[in-house]
Amino acid sequence: MIRATGVTWHYGANPVIDGVSVTANPGRVLGLIGPNGSGKTTLLRLLYGALLSSTGQVVVDGDDLTALPSREAARRLAVVVQESGGETALTVAELVLLGRGPHLSTFQRTGTADREIAARCLSRVGAAHLGPRAFVQLSGGERQRVLIARALAQQATHLLLDEPTNHLDIRYQHEILHLIRTLDTCCVVVLHDLNLAARYCDDLVLLGNGGVVAAGTTDEVLDPALLEPVYGIGIRRLDLEGAIHLLFQPVERAAEERSAAA
Repeated sequence: MIRATGVTWHYGANPVIDGVSVTANPGRVLGLIGPNGSGKTTLLRLLYGALLSSTGQVVVDGDDLTALPSREAARRLAVVVQESGGETALTVAELVLLGRGPHLSTFQRTGTADREIAARCLSRVGAAHLGPRAFVQLSGGERQRVLIARALAQQATHLLLDEPTNHLDIRYQHEILHLIRTLDTCCVVVLHDLNLAARYCDDLVLLGNGGVVAAGTTDEVLDPALLEPVYGIGIRRLDLEGAIHLLFQPVERAAEERSAAA
């Protein structure tokens, strides 16, 4: 479990996250949603300690995140961020193998078991064939899958991802999120696509104006009455065969259709 209580972050004089509290529960996928600039990525960074809040506290399985030694924190928290990877000269196989680092002692080398774990993780994201290639030669979508494989190789009890479907085509968007959905971990994921959030998240936190607008199950939060003022767009919700589907249209058109229906 990850629990943040009253966390805050400012960029200059502007509060992006202001006294926010969220809980990510074991075995469930928590989605962070909201429009651009609402603080989704900032909140995620606070949850894994890349940013340190001036107020409140982040607790991981009952322990204050700031008190955890770095190796122990890495055993608990695996992170996939958008800008990760850079221009490293490593091959894909070597990069994924780095995920085993938290499980090795200071001077211990990776062994056969570590390489087998890394290979399995590459296979799970559909990237086994990329192992010998240089990471810098990959497309954006291929890089994203490799970075997720590295996080899986870490075998942490919590997985945090910032827009993991970025650069992925429709097939891999669904395959990666389905994989995340089936992991026996506590997952926190930033998503822009509300229909993907509807399909693969158990719980949602809707952010806006520096705070939490709504938090709860996916069914509770994906309410057009909550979403429309935050996103500034007309939203129609359809519940078909047990699944939520959202349709979007400009606010003016949505208002016209409501008037016509009345």
